[in-house]
Amino acid sequence: MNGETTTESVNPAWNWIPRTGHSLRLAGVHFDAVRVAGQLAEEAARETDGPVVHESVGERYTYFLLPPGTVRSHRWPPGARGLTSGDRCAAYVGIPALRGGTWPLSWVRTPTERAPFVDPAALHAALCRLTGWYPCPAVPAPGEESR
Repeated sequence: MNGETTTESVNPAWNWIPRTGHSLRLAGVHFDAVRVAGQLAEEAARETDGPVVHESVGERYTYFLLPPGTVRSHRWPPGARGLTSGDRCAAYVGIPALRGGTWPLSWVRTPTERAPFVDPAALHAALCRLTGWYPCPAVPAPGEESR
């Protein structure tokens, strides 16, 4: 944990963070997420600010937490998957408490007043640079016409 947030000073807007243990949270409500694995996730975490959760079992994914409703603003490179809900699908992300036993989940960085979320554009730029993948800059939001 990065030490900037304690259970005594948690922002009320972060009520989606469990007080103990860990809980599944529906992406698209309090946050969207981008799931990345391995070395790519470690490198991207070093280049961005904001909350990041790591799981220590299975594929050992790392989840970058973005503002809700923003993950669809980018085409994510291979190895990164945007997670949100809607259009007849749902995605859940495990969120650990800020303190105590939370295995197999842990915070790489907790949300802070300065960085309550990972900036989607900064994460996208870092992942594209790290993978060498450069798509069209953005995908129009559903219902928007191309200009």
